Amino acid sequence: MGSPYMEFAKLRSGAKYNLATSGIMSYPLADLPVRIEDLEINGPTVYGYAPLQERLARYNGVPPECVFAAAGTSFANHMAMAVCLNPGDEVLIEHPTYELLESTASYLGAKLRRFERRLEDKFRIDPAEVERQITPATKLVILTNLHNPTGAYADEATVRAVGEIAKSRGARVLVDEVYLEAFYGNRPRPAFHFGDQFVVTSSLTKAFGLSGLRCGWVLAGQELVHRMWRINDLYAATPAHPAELLSVIAFDHLDKVAARAKLLLDENRSSLNAFLDARDDLDFYRPEQGTIVFPKLRSGDVEAFIRLLREKYETSVVPGKYFDMPQYFRVGIGGDPEMTRAGLERLALALDEFRRAV
Repeated sequence: MGSPYMEFAKLRSGAKYNLATSGIMSYPLADLPVRIEDLEINGPTVYGYAPLQERLARYNGVPPECVFAAAGTSFANHMAMAVCLNPGDEVLIEHPTYELLESTASYLGAKLRRFERRLEDKFRIDPAEVERQITPATKLVILTNLHNPTGAYADEATVRAVGEIAKSRGARVLVDEVYLEAFYGNRPRPAFHFGDQFVVTSSLTKAFGLSGLRCGWVLAGQELVHRMWRINDLYAATPAHPAELLSVIAFDHLDKVAARAKLLLDENRSSLNAFLDARDDLDFYRPEQGTIVFPKLRSGDVEAFIRLLREKYETSVVPGKYFDMPQYFRVGIGGDPEMTRAGLERLALALDEFRRAV
């Protein structure tokens, strides 16, 4: 088992003008008030490092015993599924979705069903569609909010409605909220607060540019979190303590980190909007938040277009095939503003050339 998308992201997404990223560009270590004497190689980590557990709990408004500290959101999702599923259980997952969620569920032996999020509905979650697709065998419903790959936001009423449908069938709901962090100071409450059927994952990666800290988390009931810590003993019994210490420092200065990210995104969203306003060869939902957009090419082979874009215009995007939507491609706007603006200009030039050719 593996993840085709992650293999692409690691080995084939790089370009001079990289619009294939999905998070904010890296936050410089030099901009955190860190001294070498603040760090240690080893520390008092048993089942969670207490200062980090306290900050994760305070940030999310939950008790520390309801927090599992994970090495990024992907591992958080793995652990959340591991305690919610047994081999052969059914998972109902949105379509399109982040490929690694499907691959992880399959790796754990789950059977996959899907419910649709459609462009004509602005990729919103329709609880009635969830109710049509859920079955008595469904043990877990999986959502992303903000939606990956489209950036669409599901409000509290919608997520609660999905939770009630799942609860009535004896299922839980896993909500990957890593892109919800891009609301920054106006972040909605984590779905964990909506009922005990909810399990929530997130991290400091996508919205803050702190990927290298691997500071992710799961919010869940105390019994589930207890089981996660014990399963984690099979994978990563002792975390990297310098990363825990740096994560504590990052949380203590998160307002500064968020302010830098928000300024960057605001500038890049202006460039994105100018690009989208000029296109009549794409269909798209225009998200108001987040770091990604997922346009559909109206005509022509997307793979051929992406080859042209990369080979002639030195620009990369993510092929929609990694989200089971081959006529689409995902664009990230979390990079350096000058690079992002130039990349969007090259994307426009490539689209113009491709349209003339087809």
